[in-house]
Amino acid sequence: MKILLSVLMVVIFISCQRIETGDSLSKKTTGLIRSLGLLDKDEKIIKYYSNFTKKSAGNFFTDKRLAIYWLAGPDTSENEVSFAYYRDIISIDTTYQVPDTFIPYMLITRKDSSQFKVFIDGSRKEIKSFFEDAMALWRKNRNN
Repeated sequence: MKILLSVLMVVIFISCQRIETGDSLSKKTTGLIRSLGLLDKDEKIIKYYSNFTKKSAGNFFTDKRLAIYWLAGPDTSENEVSFAYYRDIISIDTTYQVPDTFIPYMLITRKDSSQFKVFIDGSRKEIKSFFEDAMALWRKNRNN
């Protein structure tokens, strides 16, 4: 029974995550992102979403790039830190319809054909806004 209750609490906690602006992020989270090499001094986070805890996972876009981090814990071989500057992205494909255990995402394809996914959850309207805002910045800055 204790295990079931613990799992339920984790699911409730995780499902309470929301899309945030860079201004609403704590200095601790911003510092972590900077320490991972995902944020320059003059760079501004526009929107951010964590699909777990902020110290473990983040998906966001800035005025310069799209980025994600997944820090699995002590086994760093499972960690992922990925980003692409807008000028290095050749396509962004959005997926809204996913199986129940997954969340919507953007598939980012770089000029070198490598890919990564930026995961976002929330209301349909919030997800759409995140996707559209990120893609608008990419379109505006991809030739810079």
